[in-house]
Amino acid sequence: MIHRTVLVLLATIVLCSAPAAWAQSGSFDQSPTAIVKRYVTLDKKGARMDAMSFEALVPYIDWREEPVWGRVVVIQDVTVPDDYRQWEVVNELEVVIPVTFRVLGAIYLETASFVPEATTEEVRFRIKGLRSKWRIVEPMVPPHVGLKRMVDLVREAELKEKDAEKRAALAALGETLRKVKP
Repeated sequence: MIHRTVLVLLATIVLCSAPAAWAQSGSFDQSPTAIVKRYVTLDKKGARMDAMSFEALVPYIDWREEPVWGRVVVIQDVTVPDDYRQWEVVNELEVVIPVTFRVLGAIYLETASFVPEATTEEVRFRIKGLRSKWRIVEPMVPPHVGLKRMVDLVREAELKEKDAEKRAALAALGETLRKVKP
């Protein structure tokens, strides 16, 4: 009898925690902001910086490939409004949600250089109900990666780089990023 009670308790916990998993799938019973928040959070963590991590974003977007970006936007923070009054409601299956990024600057990949430019950037994400799920349909913007994660990514690239000149450029870039004041 005790085993049965434990099984029922475990089943209840699993069933009650299921909505958290549904939020990731983009189902219509969730707010479109859940999709946008998850997408920008993964982007801030650098998920768009390599092909393997990009797969984590597929449930939130309506495109399968991204262009090769020549720059990465380095951010401090991102804000997604929960209040639907701040959105543009196009119809019951389409909304535009303004997302605000606190930008610190940009890294240009070709030259491994950081250009500081502290600013606030607003990106208007268009979300549509497609195939019974919310999906971001536009815009495709360059990766917006958090400062701490970008420092880690540059350090990792530096350690993997075989060419001494490129390794020195990455080391200099890493040093520049460590000096950035959020």
